[in-house]
Amino acid sequence: MPIPIVNSIASWFLKKRFHQIDLFLKYPVEVQEELLHSLLDKAKHTEIGKEYDFSSIKTYREFANRIPVTTYEDNEARIERARRGETNIFWPKPIKWFAKSSGTTNAKSKFIPVSDESLENCHYAASKDLLCMYLNNNPDSQLFLGKGLRLGGSKELYKDNGTVYGDLSAILIDNMPFWAEFSSTPSNEVSLMGDWETKLDAIVNQTINEKVTSLAGVPSWMLVLLHAVSEKTGTENLFEIWPNLEVYFHGGVSFDPYIDQYKKLLPRDSFRYYEIYNASEGFFAIQDQNSSNELLLMLDYGIFYEFIPMDSYGTPEEKVIPLSEVEKDQNYAIIITTNAGLWRYKIGDTIRFTSINPYRIKVTGRTKHHINAFGEELIIENAEAALRKATHLTQTEIVDYTAAPIFMEGKEKGAHEWIIEFKTPPEDFDFFSQLLDKALQEVNSDYEAKRNNNTTLKAPTIHCARERLFYDWLKNKNKLGGQHKVPRLSNSRGYLEELLSLNS
Repeated sequence: MPIPIVNSIASWFLKKRFHQIDLFLKYPVEVQEELLHSLLDKAKHTEIGKEYDFSSIKTYREFANRIPVTTYEDNEARIERARRGETNIFWPKPIKWFAKSSGTTNAKSKFIPVSDESLENCHYAASKDLLCMYLNNNPDSQLFLGKGLRLGGSKELYKDNGTVYGDLSAILIDNMPFWAEFSSTPSNEVSLMGDWETKLDAIVNQTINEKVTSLAGVPSWMLVLLHAVSEKTGTENLFEIWPNLEVYFHGGVSFDPYIDQYKKLLPRDSFRYYEIYNASEGFFAIQDQNSSNELLLMLDYGIFYEFIPMDSYGTPEEKVIPLSEVEKDQNYAIIITTNAGLWRYKIGDTIRFTSINPYRIKVTGRTKHHINAFGEELIIENAEAALRKATHLTQTEIVDYTAAPIFMEGKEKGAHEWIIEFKTPPEDFDFFSQLLDKALQEVNSDYEAKRNNNTTLKAPTIHCARERLFYDWLKNKNKLGGQHKVPRLSNSRGYLEELLSLNS
């Protein structure tokens, strides 16, 4: 089909959808309130709806006062009953699908309910919106004249008690209409393979001869794939393999540590990067501009949002606020109520608003993944920014890293301890360490105050990891590929000690 016809069809869908998007851009609070009442009405006859008398809730304040904020552990018993085939527990329609997730590091599996509504009105709707926004911003795109290389999870789907669980990406691939496979590579069969290393070889072999126009996947694992393609084909410029490649849709982890490596493999100024923010629990935000990596919070996907300011998170003064009360440049933990039956659920992510008209965000980290052993409140966004500066100044490249506190002992002051695996290591490691420490002070005033004259914190201890350390660590935990992530920061030393013990 000629490109003008393809893009004209896409433009028709785009105009239809933009009317709906325009509604929540103009009336965000009203759209969210209407959505909340719709969710309450749909679930009023469920077990949880009767327990909290959803039918009598008339205002947001009643909703917030009556229903507690919950974690996965609070919901686990009900979810397990649903996995065994019970219905009408927290959502009126039977839930067949459960997205298996271990979060970032927890060995204990979580099974996040995925309803028909969340599949169609959230995850698939977001995929369409992402393409619509991209095409609207790039009318000369030839995206549909080739295939999208998707890199999903490496877990197979397993049937259990009449329900099915697996990686979210596997669930999405398994439920796509049959024609969608024709515009994607690798095949569904390869995409759903269970063993990551076998799957990696299969993806390389199947995709190097395809006309690939887009990439989609988690940056850390996509980079492993692209290096494998480079090695297989003997070229460091992947446009020699895929000359029509024009965009990479990425999410899951921060892109900052990897961008320089991508630019080496994809050395074309016109190549675009589009960020998304999704999780097993839902699809939340999309980059809607070419020139900015801020993400538009999507308010009509069946997800009602609330937020906890991080300066009160976990304290007796903790408060939960609706979208109408958020402020720019404040760090918040996200609470969601969804069309899959999660009610006031903590997903564990933190964000900050870069704009409130419209509501645009940046993901800043995880509620559990920060270092605040000494009042320094170091979050992942700080770490990524500081590493970006230090690697730029030293012309180095990073594969992965993690950091944890060195706790005070007797008169000995505390510090932070890092282990970093470099693709291109620094010529002067001490100089790199000094630059990183300085950059952390520049981006975090609390860290700077604790480091001032070594008041509380000494200079950080930084270890250079051996090659493939983090890969081997994930492999030992059976967490290769897909959406598995290395924990960046931790208030405890467990992950760091495991990695240090392997670093020989």
